[in-house]
Amino acid sequence: MTSIYLVRHGQTAWNKEEIFRGRTDVPLDEIGLKQAELAGEFFKDMKIEGIYSSPLSRALQTAERITQSHHLQIQSLGGLIDMSFGNWEGRPHQEVREMDRERYRQWRDEPHLARLPGGESLDDVRGRAMGALEEVIQKHPQGIVVLVSHRVVNKVLICGILGIDHSHFWQIGQDTTAINLIQYKRGRYSLWLMNETCHLKALKEEKVKVDF
Repeated sequence: MTSIYLVRHGQTAWNKEEIFRGRTDVPLDEIGLKQAELAGEFFKDMKIEGIYSSPLSRALQTAERITQSHHLQIQSLGGLIDMSFGNWEGRPHQEVREMDRERYRQWRDEPHLARLPGGESLDDVRGRAMGALEEVIQKHPQGIVVLVSHRVVNKVLICGILGIDHSHFWQIGQDTTAINLIQYKRGRYSLWLMNETCHLKALKEEKVKVDF
């Protein structure tokens, strides 16, 4: 049996400002680095066989914090890279909503039908992401592996392993440094954990104290 921990990267400035990121290489901000360190604590005592990451820096920085307690080299995996948002990349959601109203509505209401201008569809993402997942399982037929990727990719992978279509895309939550557990055994996937953020408890408590 292979246990696959699927992790979303930490927070970036563009997450806070609601800007479409896609393939733009935006690094983690200060909070994102703290989140990544706490995610590393979650995996500290596990025996991890391999760690794979999207080639974008926000994912690699998160993966680096996870590997600090392990003697493993991060392996970049192109199939885990974020969705290409094409002409929308680098633009705030509000701007896209105004300039491409109908397609933005479709993205929000019917994501399974949307193909972004100059970018990908969710089916495109699913094809390459599931291929990457299968590649990792072939290399690790047993043990624990960690995959660090992006919100869209993680949501699509969860749809894929559950065998549901992308009309359910917005029903799946993926917070920054969310941890998901997928198990693969005898040719079948099962989802054991989704959008776990218990490791961020200390950061949330710190914020409450500051706000108070």
